[in-house]
This record gives sequence, C-alpha cells and structure tokens, in this order.
Amino acid sequence: MTIAASRAGVTERERVVTATRVRARKSRAPMIRTVISALVIVLWCIAPFYWMIVTAFRDVGFTYDTSPWPTHVTLDNFATAFSTKLGNHLGQAMLNSLFIGATVTIVALLFGISAAYALARLEFKGKSIVAGLILAASMFPGVALITPLFQLFTNIGWMGSYQALIIPSISFVLPLTVYTLTAFLREMPWDLEEAARIDGCTRVQAFFRVIFPLAAPAVFTTAILAFISSWNEYLISSQLSSDATQPVTVAIAGFAGSQPHVEPYTAVMAAGTIVTIPLVILVLIFQRRIVAGLTAGGVKG
Repeated sequence: MTIAASRAGVTERERVVTATRVRARKSRAPMIRTVISALVIVLWCIAPFYWMIVTAFRDVGFTYDTSPWPTHVTLDNFATAFSTKLGNHLGQAMLNSLFIGATVTIVALLFGISAAYALARLEFKGKSIVAGLILAASMFPGVALITPLFQLFTNIGWMGSYQALIIPSISFVLPLTVYTLTAFLREMPWDLEEAARIDGCTRVQAFFRVIFPLAAPAVFTTAILAFISSWNEYLISSQLSSDATQPVTVAIAGFAGSQPHVEPYTAVMAAGTIVTIPLVILVLIFQRRIVAGLTAGGVKG
C-alpha cells in the first residue's frame, strides 16, 4: 500500500508539473506573438528611413547599389543639397517651413482652444452641427481646393506669398486641434472650474488659471502634431508657393543634381535626412509628453 501510494503521489506531482509547464507555455505564446508583431511593424516603419540614410551617404555613381549597408560613403550629397549654385535653396526652404509651421501652429492653437472649450464646456444650440461641420472640413480632399484657391489668391494678389500657404494649412490643421482638445476638455471635472468661479474668477480667468494649466499636456501634444502636419504639407504648397516662399517639401521635389540629365536621388535622400531627423529627435525628446497628451482624458475619473 505504501509503495502504491508513493507511486500515485509521484504520478500526481508529474501531472501537476506538466500542467504547470503547459500553462506557462500558453501564457508566453501571446507575449511572443505580440513581440514578433511589434518587431515586424517597427522594421516595416524603419526600413524606408534606414534606406534613405544609406542612400544619402552613398556616392552618386553607386546610387543603385543594392547593398543594404553603407558603401562608397561620401558627404558630397549634403553639400549638393545646400548648393545654391545648382539652384538648391534648402536652407531658405527650411526657414520658410519653420516660419509657416510655427505660424500655423500658433494660430490653430488660439482658435482651436477656444472652439474646443466651447464644444466641451458650453451648451448652445447647434453645437452638434458645428462639430459635424468641423469634422466634414477635415475630411474634404485637398486636391479639390487647389483650383479655387489658385483662382482666389491670383485675384487678390496673394499668389506666392506666405499667407497663401499659411491660411490653407490652418484649415487642415484646425479640425485636428479642435477634436484633440475637445476630447480632453470634455473629461475634465466641472468642479474645478466651478470652485474658481465661486472664488470670484470670471469664466476667462477660471480657464487660464485652472483649466489651461491642467490641459497643458494635450495642448503640447496638439502643437507637435499640428507643426508636423504643416511641415509635411506638399500638395497645396506645390501650386501656391514661389521660389522665395516655397517650403522644404516643394524645394526637395525640384532639386537639381551635380550631374546633368541624372535624377539627384542621393541629394534628395540627403535633404530628406536633414529634414526628417529634427522631427524624429523632437518626437523622441517629447514622446512622454505626447503620449500623456494623447491618453489624457481617455480615462474618466
């Protein structure tokens, strides 16, 4: 009886150990699938950027080299990108993009914060209609606006000016600003604002002293997204800008290379690297604030 009982005990322990191992494998399987999926997505997103950098440092004569590693490394492509003798005004174009992006971001925030506060905190007739119109404006295709904008700005003498690039960009960025901030402000407790009103603050004072400081993460996130959206805009700018006001996206599209009758792929890649890296660094530095702003207001209470 004792031997049989001991054998039964050993068998039971083996079953328990086996069941535990099976459960551990099953629990690790979803994690492994998640890690593999994340790696595939990361590689899929990084691969074009990596190839752009590799091509940017490659000699013009080896533009079509299929080696995945940097070969025939040179810095001449970056010099070509900034060469005004070849007609590449990358420096001026970057300043134009910086000015346009900063102006669009500031104006979009000024109007967007006011509109978001009204949609989130005030009750008035037609609020749902206003929100629907803002959403409809964000879905309107930009290509359909090129012809009327071209005609309008030609008639009023704005063709090739900064305002011809800034105003359309604001119309594209403003819906994003309004909806991002509305979602955040709608989840903020009313008690904070009511307490400030009881203490003698006006609605404007309560907003700037109480609501706005708490909304800083969402405002910062919206500013970053608005600036990146304006920085990357090409369609409207390609038709409404001039040589003096063209942003960096348009300037790169019109690049000339160091060799005649040859597409300057390496110079374009070098310019793309110069333009993209600051945005990547900006996002990496402020990624915590961006994530905090995107998730703020997502959980109530």
